[in-house]
Amino acid sequence: MKMVGNALIASAIAVTATASVPIFVTSPPPVQTHVVNLEQEQTWKCPGCTPEEKYVLAALQEYTKISDRNALATIMGNIQQESKFIANICEGGARVSYTECKSGGFGLIQWTSIGRYKGLGNFCAKYVCDPSSLEGQTRWMINEPIFQRVLPQFEGGGQTVSYYMKPAYIWLGWGIKGNRENYSYNYSKQLILA
Repeated sequence: MKMVGNALIASAIAVTATASVPIFVTSPPPVQTHVVNLEQEQTWKCPGCTPEEKYVLAALQEYTKISDRNALATIMGNIQQESKFIANICEGGARVSYTECKSGGFGLIQWTSIGRYKGLGNFCAKYVCDPSSLEGQTRWMINEPIFQRVLPQFEGGGQTVSYYMKPAYIWLGWGIKGNRENYSYNYSKQLILA
């Protein structure tokens, strides 16, 4: 036992003696590294869609929190039914500017009521956009108060096209349902996450 105690004391003295001797360790200089983020945020794409459809799809994902395929497809299907993504279309098919559409709906979602129609013009006057253009109408569509009221339902995610048709009806209030639900299912099949 005494021998073990002496060995411990001797070890402690040796450690103390060497600890007071400064040790210089040089390390290599830091290496500059560039971190490349290979994981980009994926979004829904529609390879077979027109440039107008692709524009609206990208804007919906960039300026809202909609990330559900069926929600996006339902919005796209309803726009297809309303205007075929033709921005300068007046109800009945005439291709005219915002100021020349004198009756019926106008544009992407066929803004029909005087309040919604004037809302498009007022928005574009305030935010310097063309109310006859796809870009101006997409901006208004996303910011329009009635769309903003139903937006949380589209952003919720995980639902069917049939489910999303309910907030779409509140948003658009269509008189003729037409093929909008079929168009929506078709978009849902076309969208890919990339």
